[in-house]
Amino acid sequence: MRVVVTGGKGFIGRNLVHRLVREPDTEIVVLDNESTSSDARLPLSDRVHALHTDVRDLDALESAFESATHVVHLAALPSVPRSLEDPFSTHHVNATGTLNVLEAARRTHVEYVALASSSSVYGSNTVRSKGPDDWVSPMSPYAASKLALEAYASAYSASFGVRTQVLRFFNVYGPGQLANHPYAAVIPTFIVSAMKRGHVVVHGDGEQSRDFTYVGTVCEAILRTLQNKVETGRPLSLGHGKPQSINALISTLQSVLGRPLQITSGPTRASDVRNSSADPSDFTAYFPDIGPVNLADGLTETVSWFRAQESC
Repeated sequence: MRVVVTGGKGFIGRNLVHRLVREPDTEIVVLDNESTSSDARLPLSDRVHALHTDVRDLDALESAFESATHVVHLAALPSVPRSLEDPFSTHHVNATGTLNVLEAARRTHVEYVALASSSSVYGSNTVRSKGPDDWVSPMSPYAASKLALEAYASAYSASFGVRTQVLRFFNVYGPGQLANHPYAAVIPTFIVSAMKRGHVVVHGDGEQSRDFTYVGTVCEAILRTLQNKVETGRPLSLGHGKPQSINALISTLQSVLGRPLQITSGPTRASDVRNSSADPSDFTAYFPDIGPVNLADGLTETVSWFRAQESC
């Protein structure tokens, strides 16, 4: 395979590149504009090539895709709060950027495109365990932009024969996820705050739940998706259906750190989904040998990574 990874210097992208490079006869081209990525290094390999490229630049994408067999589209402007502040930028990167990726893939005859969507597309759907056939109702511009990604993938498959598979991510976490910005996800935010100040801020009552999914699990599933050119004809949920409340997350984090944390209550965030959990049927069917990583084990690995950064 010659795999192009858009957003390949981001959290999931970088972890994926490290996983892909372990596969023989696999060449990886990393595309990233470095606007939301870290300065962590990619694998040192002559099979990994990095290009400073923006998904809003169709010509640059077409050039990068010229000899690609597979594309993994991870590039995005993440964060629900960011999208509330600047919905146009979110749309241009996530929706128009996806359109550019698919058009570049069509023009260069890429064999297969896997695209990253988000569980946020379910929005106000109150079904506790959400599968690909459950209705979607975005509650934020970010969620709407990810639903646009899904629609474009379906349209390009039906209209032009581009082989696509949408993967809906459920609250991915793990080593490499950044915390030093205003739109950081909850787990890295909690870990850094706990390590530095012994304190975390909980927005709302803390009983909102998430299906936290370890990044290594996600990357393994993406690899299998590429190798098998999985095509389900609908989004495939990458979650194990094991939701944890924010309060339970804090309890587990306290156990991992070996000390209690001071907890402060904050206001409920706008457009915050109450409960998010995957129906694990698809994951089990397509990746039967990839089991879930226990939250305590995943947090232990993540905390170790953050501690290593402090010692650098």
